[in-house]
Formats: sequence, structure tokens, C-alpha cells
Amino acid sequence: MGRRDVHTGTPTPSPAHGALADQLAAVAAARLLDPLEILLDGDASVERVRARVAAAAGEWAAALLGADDRAAVHAVARIIAALYPGDTAFDPPAEWWATPLGRTVARRAGHPGAVRVSYAVAGAMLGITRQGVHDLVRRGKLAAHPDGGVHTGSVRARLNGYPARADT
Repeated sequence: MGRRDVHTGTPTPSPAHGALADQLAAVAAARLLDPLEILLDGDASVERVRARVAAAAGEWAAALLGADDRAAVHAVARIIAALYPGDTAFDPPAEWWATPLGRTVARRAGHPGAVRVSYAVAGAMLGITRQGVHDLVRRGKLAAHPDGGVHTGSVRARLNGYPARADT
């Protein structure tokens, strides 16, 4: 969100912000609002909430993409808890990591539900093949976990341009 409108001077959203906000609004609609609309038999108040959620999705995206790491991690926790609830640890399918939200979560928080992931999931988080992950581990660019797989902190560090450490 660092760009500004040349006429008004107000911040303009980046394409990444727009794609992330769109995904957040769509997931919130599918998981929260559509069921609510069914339960409330099409009550008009759901449309007001839908409009508020669309605006809030832009705010959530700004927090996730902003400079404040602590605010971004807090936003990740709130969003995952609200939009992906469950009785087990958060464990999305590999293809989820290729979405705007998945890419942002990987970069800002790593894998919120695991300290280690399989080579396939690490590859999905990094946008590379499982063989590419093997190569990065072999070259010391990602830290292998002693129980198998890859340290999620190592994946996050790689996404953010930091060197891998065995204690991540």
C-alpha cells in the first residue's frame, strides 16, 4: 500500500492487496455469510453485514501486508481462527498455499499449525517442487527437521530472504 494517487495523494492499494482482499471477502462470504443468509431466510440485514465484511477485508489485507510484523501475525491468527475453524490444527491442502492468502500467511507467519511440514507442503509454500525442496535442504538453504520434513520457520525465513537456521 505504499503507492499514492497522483491527484489526491491518498494511498492506493497494490494488486497484491486487491487479490488478497478479494480472497478474504470471498472466503468470509462462503464460510460465514452464505450460511447466515440461509439460516435467516434471506433477511436483508445480511446484505449490510456483507458490505461491512467487504470493507473489512481490505483492512485485513492491509494488516497482513503492512510493515508491522506483530499486527500481521495477529491478523493471521484472527483470520485463520474465524475462517478456518476446527477441532484440529490448521492444515490446509497444498494448493491453498498458492492462493494470495496462503502466500501471505506463509511469508508472515509460516505454517500456523505446524513446526515442521513435509517436503511437498514446504514446496507448496515456496511455490517450488518437492525435489526443489530436497535440493535446498541438501544445500543448507532450508533446515531439515530431525523428525522428518522441513522446519516451517526455515520456509518462512527463505520466503523473507533470510538464511536458514537449524533452530527455526
